Amino acid sequence: MRIKPRLHPDDDNRQPTLYIGHIGHIGHYKVNIMIAVTSVEAQSRFGELIDRAQREPIEITRRGRTVAYVVSEHDLKELQDIRKRREDAVRWYSSYKQHSAPLPDAASLTDDDINRLVHELR
Repeated sequence: MRIKPRLHPDDDNRQPTLYIGHIGHIGHYKVNIMIAVTSVEAQSRFGELIDRAQREPIEITRRGRTVAYVVSEHDLKELQDIRKRREDAVRWYSSYKQHSAPLPDAASLTDDDINRLVHELR
């Protein structure tokens, strides 16, 4: 197994970001260390790979390209929970946008009409 530092173009300033540890910040750099193994190493050391994945995700490469990740059950459930929460938020926001859309007649209201409506509600 080898630790694989790599550049990642997701920085706010569109500058490459060196990923070397769990996600955190050092200055303006995001840091993420991930263990990378080749698919051949993964096959021959599968038990060790599963044990290591309980502590951190493992990147599997083939011919120098990432092809898979091995993650713990806990990490997978956390990712699934985040995905579900994101989908729920998108549904809620979509519903909110539909219900809060301005009425077509609102654009034609004058200041006097708005003042009258406000006073009626008091």
